[in-house]
Amino acid sequence: MSVTYKQSGGVRVISTVDVGDAELAYVESGTGSPVIWLHGSGPGATGMSNFGGNLPAFEDYRNIVIDLPGWGRSPRPATNEPLIFHAAERVCRAMTALGIERAHLVGNSYGGAVAMRIAMTHPDRTDRVVLMAPGGVLPADAPPWPVGLEHLFNYMASEKPSRDEMARFVRLMVYDEALATDALIDERYESSLRAHPELPIPPNFGDLTPDLGLISAPTLLVWGREDQTVPLTWATRILQGIPNAELRVLPHCRHWVQYERAPEFNAIVREFLRGGAAAAAREE
Repeated sequence: MSVTYKQSGGVRVISTVDVGDAELAYVESGTGSPVIWLHGSGPGATGMSNFGGNLPAFEDYRNIVIDLPGWGRSPRPATNEPLIFHAAERVCRAMTALGIERAHLVGNSYGGAVAMRIAMTHPDRTDRVVLMAPGGVLPADAPPWPVGLEHLFNYMASEKPSRDEMARFVRLMVYDEALATDALIDERYESSLRAHPELPIPPNFGDLTPDLGLISAPTLLVWGREDQTVPLTWATRILQGIPNAELRVLPHCRHWVQYERAPEFNAIVREFLRGGAAAAAREE
């Protein structure tokens, strides 16, 4: 099945792929080495709401932009499995169904946790990994939760969340609140109502901390310095736990790095996917 819709820059097609117990929705664009894009767990999140604005900079890659189970157009079958573990396995099944043996993984927040889980359990299928303020690794003193996570959980627990609640959530995701446009708030709100609640409360995410050392892939962490959802202070455990990890911090930026600082994000990620600055320079 496929659905077409209009987006700035042209028409996109949402397709679905059978992953055994459900179907995952995805958008595909570009040609080249595969990149799997994995979105966060916020209300109204979809693959394209997180990454649609970045894709034009990556058209020389085969981009697979997924709606993770429970969000967008991807239903979540009943499961007692931790959500990160469940989603990671379905993404791997989707890769197999789409003929992708190995791919770069780019994940934001919850999607970053899913990317880490794939890199831990399927290193042979993982090329390079880009994580934007990923979840799945909590400090010992949490909860209490950062204000962004608190708003996210409250929204999901609400029987009928309001547009005003969505607006407050979106404004917490960006440092420059001018980027929290009415159009963006409306898009996220309408998407959230179609799938609400996307996240069961309390959520059983699963803990990735014990297995960070299993990630052998080169890994880039990208963080907004003013992130109020997954704070920069949470990066230390991940940076120290993944053997081949590096960290880039962007100032005047919160949780949605790929949206708020899109030009810098695109350049940093493209350089990393090409093997880093030295390798990228040799190709020019």
